[in-house]
Amino acid sequence: MAAELLLGVDVGTASSKGVLTDPAGRLLATATRPHGVSRPRPGWVEHDPEAVWWDEFVSIARELTAAAPGRVAAVAVSGIGPCVLPTTADDRPLRDAILYGVDTRATEEIAELTERLGRDAIVRRGGNQLTSQAIGPKLRWLQRHEPEVWARTRRFHMASSLLVRRLTGEYVLDHHSASQSDPLYDLTAQAWLPELAGDLFPGLELPRLLWPSEVAGTVTAAAAEATGLAEGTPVTAGTIDAWAEAVSVGATRPGDLMLMYGTTMFLTQVVERPLFHPALWSTNGVFAGTYCAAGGMATSGAVVEWLRTLTGGADYDALTAEARATPPGSDGLVLLPYFAGERTPLFDERARGVLAGLTLHHHRGHLYRAVLEATGYAVRHHLDLMASSFPPPRRVVAVGGGARPLWTQIVTDITGHAQHLPRETIGAAYGDAYLAGLAAGLTDRDRDWVEWADPVRPDSARHTSYQRFYELYRDLYPATREIVHKLAA
Repeated sequence: MAAELLLGVDVGTASSKGVLTDPAGRLLATATRPHGVSRPRPGWVEHDPEAVWWDEFVSIARELTAAAPGRVAAVAVSGIGPCVLPTTADDRPLRDAILYGVDTRATEEIAELTERLGRDAIVRRGGNQLTSQAIGPKLRWLQRHEPEVWARTRRFHMASSLLVRRLTGEYVLDHHSASQSDPLYDLTAQAWLPELAGDLFPGLELPRLLWPSEVAGTVTAAAAEATGLAEGTPVTAGTIDAWAEAVSVGATRPGDLMLMYGTTMFLTQVVERPLFHPALWSTNGVFAGTYCAAGGMATSGAVVEWLRTLTGGADYDALTAEARATPPGSDGLVLLPYFAGERTPLFDERARGVLAGLTLHHHRGHLYRAVLEATGYAVRHHLDLMASSFPPPRRVVAVGGGARPLWTQIVTDITGHAQHLPRETIGAAYGDAYLAGLAAGLTDRDRDWVEWADPVRPDSARHTSYQRFYELYRDLYPATREIVHKLAA
């Protein structure tokens, strides 16, 4: 009898990745396809749904199944989100997909919908105020600025839902992704708001809702021919990539907090009840009965790469050695990392980067450490806000390509929270494979796949030293906000 295998595929901002595992989580094969985003205008960030989402899934699936030492028993997908891809009634894309909060085109529509619906009412129903992360303003932008597209729009997709549609023929969205579709979803009722959607977006069909590990359908004959997967293979509803990454390291139980070090910094804490906080995101968890308090910076690793390029493509090892030799506080430097505006907790698309305290004494090692410290200050800012509504996290898990020794140590020293790192960070696709296993009855939710390295623990002296720099960091934004807003204009 052929071995039963699990396929997980994730479509990220900068690459797509697939993994093939056995039901115990043993990694059998991986495949990666790098890609970029399109920035046709300032503030616009888009993906080609055919070339990036579908074609890369097909390529990865064919590569992994061609060498599979058994039968793929189930498939799960994840992807960037919340996004808006307008499609026809038969799910043909009408333009490139408008990406998540990094796309800031819908500023006027955010203000318009907030005034029309009322900020308090929006937060009371959905848990979030309207920001560049929200689906509703992006749909309104299409209505206003691309009426010829909107006239043909009958459905909208995110990366995961389009892949599920292509594989199974089903129009579905998972509850977690739907909970980021403000203002169209009621977080307490865990259901769409069809009357509101009909009023705001007449003619728009909302997808059927499932939880990420629930089976949405099975691979059709056409999809089987395209992908190499067997017809009839179960496909789950999938979810947004950051939450699939949380699944990959078992950060799915109340009290678990995940820090994802990447191009942007993302953090989410699993909680037992919805959070209604104006400076954070409140969402469903991956599993029924759980919720998340979440936050996301507009940049983190992006500023690291900017500085590396600015200094002539300096080697990361050299930069790290110089930063490690620099004391906490970077000899009197404090950086605001708002190089692309800021998402939570500021919700300020006109925020900008600020570097305060420069002298002729400072060199690139000081600057590099200041960038890493800025992420730590921003994480602590989020944790302070979460602590106003929930107990401190029982466990902090670090994931992502940026979760390297110096950076994680700095963030740990600033926040005072130890960080647990997996021995090997595989990513969201590994979490997808786990969800596929749940759908197929081959994995057990009570048993995680991850193996842990020794935790990164805070140094009490450095934590004390960082306290005054954190206070300066918190003071710097309100002190410079008016100036940078003028510069942004």
